[in-house]
Amino acid sequence: MELVWATEDLVIAGQPYPGFPILLWDTMESCVPANQFFRHYLLRGVIGSRRSWPSTGRALYDFFSFLQVHEIDWCDVDRGEAKSLVAAYRDYCLVACGLALNTTRQRLTYICKFYEFALKEGWVKRLPFAYEERTVRREPGFLAHVDASGGKAMANDVMPRSHKALPKFLNMGEIKMLLVAAKNPHHRTMMRLALHTGLRREEIAAFPLAYVFDPDKAGRTERNLRIRLDPFDGSGMMTKGSKPRDIYVSRKFMAELFRYVIKVRGERASLSKTPQKALFLNQSGERYGEDGKSLNRIISETGKQAGIKVHAHMLRHTYATQTLVCLQRNPVNGLEPLVFLQRQLGHSSIQTTMVYLHLVNEMADEAVLAYDDELNALAGASDGEA
Repeated sequence: MELVWATEDLVIAGQPYPGFPILLWDTMESCVPANQFFRHYLLRGVIGSRRSWPSTGRALYDFFSFLQVHEIDWCDVDRGEAKSLVAAYRDYCLVACGLALNTTRQRLTYICKFYEFALKEGWVKRLPFAYEERTVRREPGFLAHVDASGGKAMANDVMPRSHKALPKFLNMGEIKMLLVAAKNPHHRTMMRLALHTGLRREEIAAFPLAYVFDPDKAGRTERNLRIRLDPFDGSGMMTKGSKPRDIYVSRKFMAELFRYVIKVRGERASLSKTPQKALFLNQSGERYGEDGKSLNRIISETGKQAGIKVHAHMLRHTYATQTLVCLQRNPVNGLEPLVFLQRQLGHSSIQTTMVYLHLVNEMADEAVLAYDDELNALAGASDGEA
């Protein structure tokens, strides 16, 4: 088997798709089932991000290579053996290759999606796996009025059970150390945007200059300002799956972003020959890469200087955890904390957001009471020490 990546020459419906996975047999002929699945799964709205292309391509490549080495036909779902071909591949990943549980689960997810597509196309008569009912952990009383599952969910029987570790986040002392270590004002403001909003690293990299304004001149007096993140408004904004959503930014922090634009950003903006739409610019005056990896490096390096192991997504976890604590301890009538957090973070399912509920329940009782106010106070201290 060979896995290759398309160039600009791959054009589908008039649109080029460089970097798209293509699977070939040893004869260099197209592995038609896999490639048709790629088009269905990766280009028709099932997957909204190009970042999933490599992992999907490698998963199918490794699975077909495994079958080829063991002389197994991928269509042979009725092998007459106790262990299905997908279950055999699962054990190969976990035992023979020693892959991490999450890596194996990710590969199996794509492979099972492939077989669901194959069944729909009539290439196989049945799936090489089944579904079983498993107990799902729920928080007592949480959204019980909309949960009719009885704490049960259907799960794929070849999928190893997931034992996810709770996400790591920074406490207020670590936040202060990180911001103090961020001597570069561009980097410090970028980190503060992450801490105030919970945006993903690629969303921070794309965050538009056009979204920043002076609240006083705009006549905006509310404490929290609603900002529409819209990938289709021409501002250059990018969100996961290109899904628009609203977020809230405190009025005080928006005023600080505006001061950053007026007093600091121009230094880098002047280095570019063309005006840049993004709020944050690199040393050449250009916007950061779309994947936001360079931002991750900046945050990690700053963390090392502060003696903290941190990455961009940990700032998102920090925002989510600390905000949920604040909302729970200072309830607002008509506001469901977890639902608010789900919308702010852009999670498709509230089940994804619930991990922070588990995290908060395991936290020590030293959590903050007014997260945003403390962040603003810390920012002033770090500015004075920088």
